[in-house]
Amino acid sequence: SLSLSLSLGKLLAPYIPQIQGVDPSLQIEHRIQTSSQVAPPGSKQNKPRVANSRDERFRSDLHTEAVQAALAKYTERKMPMPSKRRSVLVQSSVEACTPPDTSSASEDEGSLRRQGRIASSSPYQAHPSVEHWFNRVIQGSSTSSSASSTSSHPGGRPHHATNATSASAATVLADLMAQTQLDNHSAPPDVTGLSERSVHAERPQVASMRGLPRRYTHTSVMETADGVPVNSRVSSKIQQLLNTLKRPKRPPLREFFVDDFEELLDVQHPDPNQPKPEGGEMRPLNGEPLGVVTNWPPSLLASLQRWGTTQPKSPCLTALDNAGKPVYTLTYGKLWTRSQKLSYTLLNKLSTRNEPLLRPGDRVALVFPNNDPVMFMVAFYGCLLAELVPVPIEVPLTRKDAGSQQVGFLLGSCGVTLALTTDACQKGLPKAQTGEVVTFKGWPRLLWFVTDGKHVAKPPRDWHPPIRDASNEIAYIEYKTSKEGSTMGITVSHSAMLAHCHALTQACGYTEGEIITNVLDFKRDAGLWHGVLTSVMNRMHVISIPYSLMKVNPLSWIQKVHTYKARVAVVKSRDMHWSLLAQRDQRDISLSSLRMLIVADGANPWSISSCDAFLNVFQARGLRPEVICPCASSSEAMTVAIRRPPEMGVPPPGKAVLSMSGLSYGVIRVDTEEKLSVLTVQDVGQVMPGALVCVIRVEGTPYLCRMDEVGEICMSSSSTGISYFGLPGMTKNVFETIPVTSSGAPISDRPFTRTSLLGFIGPDNLVFVVGKMDGLMVVSGRRHNADDVVATALAVEPMKFVYRGRIAVFSVSVLHDERIVVVAEQRPDGSEEDSFQWMSRVLQAIDSIHQVGVYCLALVPANTLPKAPLGGIHISETKQRFLEGALHPCNVLMCPHTCVTNLPKPRQKQPEVGPASMIVGNLVAGKRIAQACGRDVSQLEDNDQFLYMQDVLQWRAQATPDHPLFLLLNAKGTVANTASCVQLHKRAERVAIALMERGRLNAGDHVALVYPPGIDLIATFYGCLYAGCVPVTVRPPHPQNLTTTLPTVKMIVEVSKSVCILTTQAIMKLLKSKEAAAAVDIKTWPLILDTDDLPRKRIPQIYKPPTPEMLAYLDFSVSTTGILAGVKMSHAATSALCRSIKLQCELYPSRQIAICLDPYCGLGFALWCLCSVYSGHQSILVPPLELETNPSLWLSAVSQYKVRVTFCSYSVMEMCTKGLGSQTEALRLRNVNLSCVRTCMVVAEERPRITLTQSFSKIFKDLGLSSRAVSTTFGCRVNVAICLQPNRLGKLAEQGTHGPDPTTVYLDMRALRHDRVRLVERGSPHSLPLMESGKILPGVKVIIANTETKGPLGDSHLGEIWVSSPHNATGYYTVYGEEALHADHFSTRLSFGDTQTVWARTGYLGFLRRTELTDASGGTRHDALYVVGSLDETLELRGMRYHPIDIETSVIRSHKSIAECAVFTWTNLLVVVVELEGSEQEALDLVALVTNVVLEEHYLIVGVVVVVDPGVIPINSRGEKQRMHLRDGFLADQLDPIYVAYNM
Repeated sequence: SLSLSLSLGKLLAPYIPQIQGVDPSLQIEHRIQTSSQVAPPGSKQNKPRVANSRDERFRSDLHTEAVQAALAKYTERKMPMPSKRRSVLVQSSVEACTPPDTSSASEDEGSLRRQGRIASSSPYQAHPSVEHWFNRVIQGSSTSSSASSTSSHPGGRPHHATNATSASAATVLADLMAQTQLDNHSAPPDVTGLSERSVHAERPQVASMRGLPRRYTHTSVMETADGVPVNSRVSSKIQQLLNTLKRPKRPPLREFFVDDFEELLDVQHPDPNQPKPEGGEMRPLNGEPLGVVTNWPPSLLASLQRWGTTQPKSPCLTALDNAGKPVYTLTYGKLWTRSQKLSYTLLNKLSTRNEPLLRPGDRVALVFPNNDPVMFMVAFYGCLLAELVPVPIEVPLTRKDAGSQQVGFLLGSCGVTLALTTDACQKGLPKAQTGEVVTFKGWPRLLWFVTDGKHVAKPPRDWHPPIRDASNEIAYIEYKTSKEGSTMGITVSHSAMLAHCHALTQACGYTEGEIITNVLDFKRDAGLWHGVLTSVMNRMHVISIPYSLMKVNPLSWIQKVHTYKARVAVVKSRDMHWSLLAQRDQRDISLSSLRMLIVADGANPWSISSCDAFLNVFQARGLRPEVICPCASSSEAMTVAIRRPPEMGVPPPGKAVLSMSGLSYGVIRVDTEEKLSVLTVQDVGQVMPGALVCVIRVEGTPYLCRMDEVGEICMSSSSTGISYFGLPGMTKNVFETIPVTSSGAPISDRPFTRTSLLGFIGPDNLVFVVGKMDGLMVVSGRRHNADDVVATALAVEPMKFVYRGRIAVFSVSVLHDERIVVVAEQRPDGSEEDSFQWMSRVLQAIDSIHQVGVYCLALVPANTLPKAPLGGIHISETKQRFLEGALHPCNVLMCPHTCVTNLPKPRQKQPEVGPASMIVGNLVAGKRIAQACGRDVSQLEDNDQFLYMQDVLQWRAQATPDHPLFLLLNAKGTVANTASCVQLHKRAERVAIALMERGRLNAGDHVALVYPPGIDLIATFYGCLYAGCVPVTVRPPHPQNLTTTLPTVKMIVEVSKSVCILTTQAIMKLLKSKEAAAAVDIKTWPLILDTDDLPRKRIPQIYKPPTPEMLAYLDFSVSTTGILAGVKMSHAATSALCRSIKLQCELYPSRQIAICLDPYCGLGFALWCLCSVYSGHQSILVPPLELETNPSLWLSAVSQYKVRVTFCSYSVMEMCTKGLGSQTEALRLRNVNLSCVRTCMVVAEERPRITLTQSFSKIFKDLGLSSRAVSTTFGCRVNVAICLQPNRLGKLAEQGTHGPDPTTVYLDMRALRHDRVRLVERGSPHSLPLMESGKILPGVKVIIANTETKGPLGDSHLGEIWVSSPHNATGYYTVYGEEALHADHFSTRLSFGDTQTVWARTGYLGFLRRTELTDASGGTRHDALYVVGSLDETLELRGMRYHPIDIETSVIRSHKSIAECAVFTWTNLLVVVVELEGSEQEALDLVALVTNVVLEEHYLIVGVVVVVDPGVIPINSRGEKQRMHLRDGFLADQLDPIYVAYNM
């Protein structure tokens, strides 16, 4: 039995509450004794439990027990499981039928497999009713089909079972998914008895009204808070999510006062109760002096020469093949002669242009595979003999190995031009076409030299290599990879190399001719120090065990110790662990020859359990407990401490059970109360001979630590590395540290090297290591060690879901703090539910044991994490992939709600100031009230005061009958139809007659016009006016998509109370078709008349409305919030609108303008149907729908007709930038020239999309488009044209009035959330560019009002834009007659100030700013209106106001595969929907990136991330996202998402 003597108690006795009369060190010892009596799972179950037998698991069993106990405390919390589309789950299930492998596998899974029992655990039941059939293999069918977890609810949809055994499964499934309609007969046998349904949703053309009753095909429907019926699957998950979020883990908010402007991130204040170090200052610790040996060689090469000449037959190194058979034994004589040959060849036989290629001191790369130690050793000593500096590196396998680029940088900075390698290795390297080895990414050009016998020359007899005494010249360079992934070269001098061999010889008691087995990598670290350098110093015989052999036979090293009666073995704890898994063959093995079992990574927190478990099994086979010698080392300092072999009479080994919580504050507390969160560590022995060691503070000035404080171990010795090659700054910091006492005095005049090991000096001067700097994660001021977190994760049912060595833990910086990320490789046979349960338990375990939240836990498929050369995980590469979104996990769980505790305080609304003080305040502050107006219409001299539109058309038909008004283009760009004044008039007359005679309509009746964009639509509009009817233009239904578009048509017809529909014969058929009957009730259509063949008749007289205030037409549009709103336009408003546009754009009959807009509502309708008739200019009509087949249609037309003024929408602009971006050259060859364009106005009801307009200008600059031509407009429901930026180019003389350029300002986004406008410089952090929306139209007055108090605001203040103008609409036209709403929107007054004017509220937030730009006509200043966004769309979160577009812009920027994004809130959760353009395996990469970017840039925690296919986010005709519609679709579970992640 082990004697566990622990005497940290002596050191810490003053700080431990004593149990009456018992020495604390005894309590600890007792605890370890009792907790470790667990039967190893490998043993037969019926074997009686052996006292003190050790579990073979990872960490000492104490830890596993602690984790299980911690989990038991948690009542199972229901957490919503992420839902995932089946095709994302398709994996080969070759292993699905073999029981899962319970072996704790290793840093590299390789071929190490063991059949084990399937450990049973109760499946985590999210929906217990139907869970049991998931992933059940259906017997008797040729394929093993398994259904998915997404339809775990009645009403969800069973996905198609996939033939998971064949590679074509994924494609079959993809085809099924791609079929537009999924037929029911293609569904799998219904294992569950659930109802099947198949849904087909296309991108809806127009979103339907919120109140529209939709048929739900779900069994259960529940109401949400705001009365939206939702399908219970999504919402029950969100409910679970809300329940988990209800127990906040936040520290209580302190009393605070925040300056309104600055959102301060919550600064983490140190916990007043945190433990502080209380011991005295530590004293530097000296190792025993280096002994003086009389025949000690003056250099390592001298001893090589000595043994090579005096003992040539003595064996030096035995290499083994993958079967474990000895392949070759290198003798000292051979090593000496072969090294000499190589050194001669390198110096004399390699030349370029008669110059020797190499000079003494040059660096040479050594590229040798792990199974060829002999060639490596010859090359290494050959370089030393030639006075060249070897740089051993890994064999690069592909051009993109993890970290290989960094190795290239190292070689480049070392000036390496030559690489030595073996023949076999050279043949295996990737080649270029020329047959030469390719140049790897980031590598310098190398000459490859093969060192096999036939390539080296025998030196002449009189040639002898120089054997000099060890100097401070560089002997070799060892590479190491830093935490960030950069590779550094550590230079080791000849004297340090010699001193290190000397110190190791003394510490380990090496004697001449000893046999040593080495399992480690011989190229660097302990493998190199013991197996290549010190062994030659002492003429030892090394048995080198290649890594490839260990993978095949983990017992091989033990068998070799037995066979060769080795005295020493150098291993890592994983080698001990592996050997336990192969107990079958352990019978006839004896380890009694070992006097030292050196555990090279004894500094690892889990080496202790490996040592214990190994001893437990092999003590019976001759292994003495005291020969296990853990050691601690680092690349910079080389060996720091090692436990001495027993014959040296050293004090007994020590163990410490430390409080995890104390360690996180950097304090050592022997654990007393907290039974769970403890770390058991073993000592790593005494300081090396001749070294001086101290422990210093990790950050800041290198003060000495106190006795009970954890710090970085520093070492001053003649045997450490001397620098990082070529990095003087870092070298100074690491290799030349001067530790100081608390008073600031240096402790020694010798410089110290930082070892990057964290630890302390315990009792008996034993060194304890508790972690490495590389694995240190400082979260909210507390330190956590990556290795400890890995150990905790593994203690949760370790072998069932995750491979043992395949877990990476690192931290990423998000929102000014480090966040912990855990990435693990999942076994192929784990089911979704199991892994989700495992993940939630890991989170709880880490939370309970380390008291720290995990930000993100991701599972990736087996064997997909980047590997380090010897199988471990390449952490920095993994982190890089995580941050780039290239990790491709198969499961992700993010918990930002738990671990992000430094968000700014939620904003409290300030009590409002009263009106009087407000106005006085404004005046005192010298602020103007924010109001602005266009030119005054009443003083203008033009004679056309007020006119009815129908009179204008009639007058034009008489005055200029043949003047062309309209020209309609088709997709080919040819003229499809034209209309002159008289033609339009005559067609209108015929329509009017038809309405009166066939339709028997009366004046004032409402008529729906359902036409495709074209001249018919315009003619029937005037026909209605002629007959005294009120026209309502309606977009026709989409024949391929009746289910979503027809209900909107029906709804507008019903809401507008239309008594008749005018349309074409084709659409009339469609409205009455069978397909239409499936979508709406076609029996309730009003009278439908087609206008294709109308009789030629003249109308007796044109209807004259009694007053201009009468209704002229209704304008219906679906707002971005999904609400259908119709506004009433009177004849007076219609005329005023046309007049304003005419004046602003200077439209005359001689002008031509091109319009690429939809003609159904808003400014698009006015430009199509009204303006040409009013102003007499010719309009070239380009229906935007035609651009889908011919994207260049609009721009070609503009060029062909030399148009100076053109209008388009953002969706048209987007089609052009996306569709024509790469084709500008082709367009130029077709003579498309846009230099004629003076102004191109984008018609919008939103904030100007500045990035789109800029990229449009940039792309088409090549075709002559002026950079100043593109401008924006702004209109809304209450007033369709508030701003238009008119043409601003050309000679001043021609133009009379022209406005200044639109100005762009930069706003501070943080201030904007508080409804404030703060202007910042371009490019400053958190800046948002905002372009003014154009010049205010004549006759329009704008004021900015406070949304709550309805008072006027000052210049540059954010508020609601109110507008007053003769062309305001007169009110909403709705079925409900909500008079209050109407009054509020269309006729509201300021609460103080100018209380007379009647304003209409636009529902948009914005501000006015007087810009100092002068326009051409003189020095008048210009009031610019800036639109920030729709008030209905804004999200109120944490007391602040967010505009969805800002969050969406950040999200789209976060990953190249995000095509589009929309956000909305639901029950205070922020939901982010992203369209994934790329492979579905990228879906889960987006979850973390989206969460990160929204936290960083907006200080918000995302609640749900939904990844969908491109085209799922609905868009209206103006190209605006229909977020509310999307939200309803999400809640009704109609999006068919690829993945839904619920952030905890």
